[in-house]
Amino acid sequence: MRASLFITCYNDTLFPETGRAAVRLLERLGVEVEFRSGQTCCGQMHANAGFRREAFSQARRLVRLYADAEAVVSPSSSCVAMIRDQYPGLFEELGDEKLREQFAALLPRVYELSEFLVDRLGVEDVGAYFPHRVTYHASCHGLRALELGERPYKLLRRVRGLELMPLRNLERCCGFGGTFSVKNGEVSSAMLTTKLEDVLAAGAEYCTALDNSCLMHLGGRMHRQCADMKTIHMAEILAATETSPAEVVG
Repeated sequence: MRASLFITCYNDTLFPETGRAAVRLLERLGVEVEFRSGQTCCGQMHANAGFRREAFSQARRLVRLYADAEAVVSPSSSCVAMIRDQYPGLFEELGDEKLREQFAALLPRVYELSEFLVDRLGVEDVGAYFPHRVTYHASCHGLRALELGERPYKLLRRVRGLELMPLRNLERCCGFGGTFSVKNGEVSSAMLTTKLEDVLAAGAEYCTALDNSCLMHLGGRMHRQCADMKTIHMAEILAATETSPAEVVG
């Protein structure tokens, strides 16, 4: 099958290795991956900050860009949650019936990466090899909005060499929340402190997630504390093999 990779502006700008890993992974599974260069932002930052007109512009662009896509796959649960949760309200608010119809037709074909692998492709063992202790952070959007549930665990448990370390208080937010961490810096920092205690207590070498925004927040504090743990997006773990290890593994 053919899938369009929506890499998101955050990953494209700060974590290009996630996009490369997603492509390697999907192609290894026999998926023909395309990248539509006209993609920009999903509009989440604009919508959350109250800039409705700008958010609508981004949403309209995305819907039109992928109108004919067989499937749209994104390694970002927060961006997929934006599309599912906030686009309907945006289009309703602006009264564009044609765009609402286009969106309704597209929505069933938009997937977060783990959803696409488990639900659409029907695979759990993707042929990955990552011989490290790993703990999984369930981001708020993945946990509550998309309700990813066991999908990430099913994939991680089938990675050869990987020891999955349980994370206590899984439901706790890391405190990032995009613009929340900017507008409420002290609260965000306090939430991060509490979350990181649980993450470090897992005794893993790596903390993984399906959102690089959370991983950047956690990784920044780990670096400042000189913690003996690294962060890595799950796409990079799933793309890793014995002959082609993850880029962060040295």
